[in-house]
Amino acid sequence: MSKYRQEGKLSGADRQEVEKTDGIRVFHRCGGCGKKQEFLNTGKFRVNANGNNVDIWLIYRCKKCKHSWNLTIYERTKPGKIPTELFEAFQTNDAEIAAAYGRNIDFLKKNNAELK
Repeated sequence: MSKYRQEGKLSGADRQEVEKTDGIRVFHRCGGCGKKQEFLNTGKFRVNANGNNVDIWLIYRCKKCKHSWNLTIYERTKPGKIPTELFEAFQTNDAEIAAAYGRNIDFLKKNNAELK
């Protein structure tokens, strides 16, 4: 079990590590700025229960105004269909998992990210 699962939070240094995504820069139209901006991986997930289903997003923030953008990982999925350790990692904001999603080109493109 990683230290991130035990602590349930990221320090500033750990957060900087999540933002390093092997040179991948993520751009999206920002709802706060009103134009295309660079977004950074926060290393945090949002897990929302809706009846017997859950939605899970990886949260990105605009580099300029800090407006959030949630990238869909799971949508309307029964928790039992998600591997237990992975579901726990989402709930505890595991930095390694967040960084892995941040490097996943297919995941980013599926969420309409522009990559540079």
